Amino acid sequence: MFDIERSASCLFGVVTYGVHMTCYTSSPSSSYGIKIWVPRRAKTKSTYGGMLDNTVAGGIASGEEPFECLVRESQEEASLPEDLVREKTQGKGVITYFHLREPRAGGESGLVQPECQYVYDLELPGDVVPKPNDSEVECFYLWTVEEIKEALGRGEFKPNCALLVLDFFIRRGILDEGNEPDYHEIKRRMHRELEFPGPHRSTES
Repeated sequence: MFDIERSASCLFGVVTYGVHMTCYTSSPSSSYGIKIWVPRRAKTKSTYGGMLDNTVAGGIASGEEPFECLVRESQEEASLPEDLVREKTQGKGVITYFHLREPRAGGESGLVQPECQYVYDLELPGDVVPKPNDSEVECFYLWTVEEIKEALGRGEFKPNCALLVLDFFIRRGILDEGNEPDYHEIKRRMHRELEFPGPHRSTES
């Protein structure tokens, strides 16, 4: 019916949508056999500047399909080849959650914001290295699971990106009932029922 500026959507209580992708490479000598590409947001960003992020992430524009948004963001933020992204990316469903706006998010704090994120994984060949291609990303790190856990514990990840990391850990068997007493509560909170109109109502999580 109408479009609004994304940054103002939290004022209206509508669901916002985005895409998040975790890129990893095979690393037989590392725990769980992988290392994960983690970007640091540019300190000049108006939202969560300098914090850690998912390999590729971005908001879906009005009228844009989620996967096409991912392809665009993969080039803009990480310089990933389009043909590789289109051929090898795996869709992993969605996560749905509420979060409270805080000063680091910019704008008015204390607002309750519902969000739906389309989740993707991509295993990168060893010779493909993500590189910043715009002013939003400062650099990329190739980290082990242990290094990422330490960064999570220090609160270095942007809050919703930390949630995406937990989702990846659960799907890969890194986080399970045996090593996390709040396992089921974590899963519940990343698949909230959003009682609002929108495509999340017909998307399996």
